[in-house]
Amino acid sequence: MPYFENCIGAIDGTHIGARVPPELQAAYIGRHGTPTQNIMAVCDFNMCFTFVLAGWEGSTHDSRIFQRALMEPSYHFPFPPTGKI
Repeated sequence: MPYFENCIGAIDGTHIGARVPPELQAAYIGRHGTPTQNIMAVCDFNMCFTFVLAGWEGSTHDSRIFQRALMEPSYHFPFPPTGKI
């Protein structure tokens, strides 16, 4: 537990299968060769989602989605309070 003393939650990404028109499929093809959407989610330790960013093409890297969530004010990313991680 000492490693998580000031931690307020967890962030992870997942790929969800997507149906897209053939002319758009190339951008949605994930690492397993099928069309997906890349979704980033944040949850607290009560297993409640506090933020979800969905709709990104399956070929988009997780770090790009995370960076965009941090930089785009309209997404309202839940930054942790001072002293928490």
